Amino acid sequence: MSFSLPDFRRKWSCRGYMSAGAAMVTAALGLSLVLAERAEARKYTSPLDIFGIAAPRPRTTVHSAKIPLPRPRPKEAPKAPEEAPAEAEGKPSPDKPSPDKPADKPAEAAAPPEKQASACRLALTEEIAIAPSIPDIRGPGACGGEDLVRLEAVVLPDKRKVTVKPAAILRCPMASAIADWLRKDMVPLASSLGSTISDLDNFDSFECRGRNRVAGALLSEHGKANAIDVRAIKLANGQSIGLTDRTLSRDVRERVLHSVCARFSTVLGPGSDWYHEDHIHLDLAQRRNDYRICQWNVWDPLPQVAPLLPAERPEEAPPREVAAKPEAKEGADDEAVEKAPAPAEKPAAESSKSHSHKPATKKRR
Repeated sequence: MSFSLPDFRRKWSCRGYMSAGAAMVTAALGLSLVLAERAEARKYTSPLDIFGIAAPRPRTTVHSAKIPLPRPRPKEAPKAPEEAPAEAEGKPSPDKPSPDKPADKPAEAAAPPEKQASACRLALTEEIAIAPSIPDIRGPGACGGEDLVRLEAVVLPDKRKVTVKPAAILRCPMASAIADWLRKDMVPLASSLGSTISDLDNFDSFECRGRNRVAGALLSEHGKANAIDVRAIKLANGQSIGLTDRTLSRDVRERVLHSVCARFSTVLGPGSDWYHEDHIHLDLAQRRNDYRICQWNVWDPLPQVAPLLPAERPEEAPPREVAAKPEAKEGADDEAVEKAPAPAEKPAAESSKSHSHKPATKKRR
């Protein structure tokens, strides 16, 4: 077998190797272009990337913040004195109670903080009224109230006391209004009657109930300790000013009416309903637009009618026992007919009758 150069070139040509190298160069260039496109596509997320296959966006640059550090301790600063342990000195530690001294009570047994007094409580001093504060009342529903006092007496400007019988449990503003009413309005009225006030007849104050004690009615102002029922005001001379007494002067009752309607938001008396015919209801209920109710009819005094007396019994009338028997009455009539005088004797009989009645006339006088 012989090999010649022309045969070798014809059989093993270099053109095949050159075409393969060109293909490899072309593939390398294409791959570089594809990688460049992918690197550029990483900056923008594909809108159709539902499953998050595409490369995430590059994070923005994070700027590190400088955290301030505490200043170094100066060299000339004094050192803290080293405290000796409490156990070494023989003193009990504040954290550990001593065995001889019992432990303090738990925090639950500590006294509750004192409630600050209201402006009304500070103004209602002992110079105005004897009204000690009482704890708040929490009843069923909205029954009860806060800032409550027990109004026992009202101190007049001349230092005399008007006793509230019985003592009334009221809110402080209501108790203050009662005190001002007595001191400024009722004292001049009592002075015009020649005396001074001694007692206030309290018919009802705080009571957890509905209006007019009707089952299912709205809560009364009495249930809020914001009302009082007054029947009379007693004077030191023994006289009593009954607010619904028709025998009392109409002028006096009208003066009381004008005074209470000017101070209280609700006034109910005779004529409002049959629940208030024998007393006056006063309260400080708050309504829209400061609406007030004043329903109290001051009735005129009852007419003075003289009692009908029986006719006076005549002296010549027969005894009651005889007059009660019908037979005796008929016999007396027959005897009177038989003993009737003749017409000629009539003047003498009349003269004797007239003389017999003279002593009787003098006896009646």
